[in-house]
Amino acid sequence: MAEQILIVDDDPVQRRLLDAMARRFGYEVMIAEGGDAAVAILTGPEGARIDCVILDLVMPDLDGYGVLARMRDAGVSIPVIVQTAHGGIDTVVSAMRAGAMDFVVKPVGAERLQVSLRNALSASALETEFQRLKRSRTGTLTFKDIVTRNARMQSVLRTAEKATTSLIPVLIEGESGVGKELIARAIHGSGERRAKPFVAVNCGAIPENLVESTLFGHEKGAFTGATEKHTGKFVEASGGTLFLDEIGELPPAAQVKLLRAIQEGQVDPVGAKRPVKVDVRIVSATNRNLIADVTQGRFREDLYYRLAVFPITVPPLRERPEDITELVRHFLVRFAAEEGKRIRAVSAQALSLLNANPWPGNVRQLENAIFRAVVLADGDEIGGSEFPQLTSQPARMLAPAIVPAPEETRHPAPPAAAPMILEEAPPPAPAARDGGSLPLTDAAGHVRPLEELETEAIRFAIAHYRGQMSEVARRLRIGRSTLYRKLDEIGLGDKGLGDKGESGDGPRDRHEDAKEPGENVSGG
Repeated sequence: MAEQILIVDDDPVQRRLLDAMARRFGYEVMIAEGGDAAVAILTGPEGARIDCVILDLVMPDLDGYGVLARMRDAGVSIPVIVQTAHGGIDTVVSAMRAGAMDFVVKPVGAERLQVSLRNALSASALETEFQRLKRSRTGTLTFKDIVTRNARMQSVLRTAEKATTSLIPVLIEGESGVGKELIARAIHGSGERRAKPFVAVNCGAIPENLVESTLFGHEKGAFTGATEKHTGKFVEASGGTLFLDEIGELPPAAQVKLLRAIQEGQVDPVGAKRPVKVDVRIVSATNRNLIADVTQGRFREDLYYRLAVFPITVPPLRERPEDITELVRHFLVRFAAEEGKRIRAVSAQALSLLNANPWPGNVRQLENAIFRAVVLADGDEIGGSEFPQLTSQPARMLAPAIVPAPEETRHPAPPAAAPMILEEAPPPAPAARDGGSLPLTDAAGHVRPLEELETEAIRFAIAHYRGQMSEVARRLRIGRSTLYRKLDEIGLGDKGLGDKGESGDGPRDRHEDAKEPGENVSGG
């Protein structure tokens, strides 16, 4: 999804000129015919979609200075480029003091506007990312720091935000890499305990014989190797939040002790003579179906209902495709700054490639792919060649790693991605038109089954659009998840483009989810 520009001007001629230039640069445009209309957009629900404002200073109702003042009062920090027919130094200084980031004089040239937009968006993205990382380090991350434009994900965040006003136990469910820990940190950072510790424990990474000691602590000499006293994670998080990640991996014996600790509000350190009182907020997460584990006896039912008082389910990345471009921009700014590279753009080809991939590893996999691309990039633009793991295995894009969601939860594929650059993208190479006509009857003269016709149409569309699954789904007028389901039904889901001799990854490869080191502020 391209950046959204809000043009505010009472002159219809100027609005049309700016609109045409901005769209030619690859941006999406929203129009406001005056200051009052602009304030209503910026402070309303559509304000979250605006990335930059081009603002006329002289307007009959509410002028540009008034708009800047209203934005400041409402806490709206979107970058603003002001324009006026009078470019005196006093006007420039006044506009900058009022909060404008740049200044252009009417009639502005295309090159000058292009540079202003590029600089404003780059500076805004870098400042936003810097503030997000700062809040992440201090434990004050909030829901506003979570990158999403997907309606379903926004609904999940609104639900999670309601849990911040109480100490209700929260269970966050979702596939690995969707951002469960990020939501847990936002719950902590938005609540009354944000000044207290946030302690994260990966229950699946603790050796079974050390679970009790790790969670509840031990006294010196309590067992062989206990050379000193250890307080345990419950005591360490006292007053704050204890995040129990991968709670479904906890062994049965530890589940009993955990249930008692949560019920009684106290822990029994190994070797201690008396229990220790603790005051912790419990937030847990799992990528497993705990209800199924309860049914099969692998997880205690009473512990499940103690933890899942406030359940939250995070959708996988393949079900929120409109977030891919936003996350790409977010990771690009972060890694380019960390690696000391001046990368300003992602090509249209690369964006189409990223949007077509099902991302079985979710946000974490996308993050690692962008990190690798930034390291590989030699110029100031990332292209398709910086994603060799995607371009060399196009069959990976044919099947999601998990069974598709029910029909009512699916989202259609996003439109063809616009480049994240300010120059126009070159037109795509023409596809071969060798499909001929599709015969409706068989050799015996009977009408062919609809399933055969559909299979041939899908095979031809995949070959025609060179494996670009977003384009295939759009041209066939079906959702991308529906396309993947049909591919599985006709035997292409795991075999790739059979007619072209390509092969897909095996189940193990498609489910692989290696987590690289480094903090992830958009996927947990």
